[in-house]
Amino acid sequence: MRIDKYLNAVNIVKRRAIAQDMIENKVVKIAGVSVKASRDVKVGDVIEIAFLEKSRFFQVLQIPEVKNVKKNESHLFYKEIEN
Repeated sequence: MRIDKYLNAVNIVKRRAIAQDMIENKVVKIAGVSVKASRDVKVGDVIEIAFLEKSRFFQVLQIPEVKNVKKNESHLFYKEIEN
């Protein structure tokens, strides 16, 4: 699954357009490298998002098979890592 779709599907960002904008502005990284929107996410990847106040890290636990995941099921697809 593309990273822009993943971020939206598991409710890390509210809309895919926001995810795409964040990727264009190089605030989304995997393994410390800025990614393109077409980058596929794999189980075990650690996604870094550099928000204004601090960076947040999310480890991919599984890839959703549906377009959107219910908010109360988001924890099954990623976990936030403290750094």
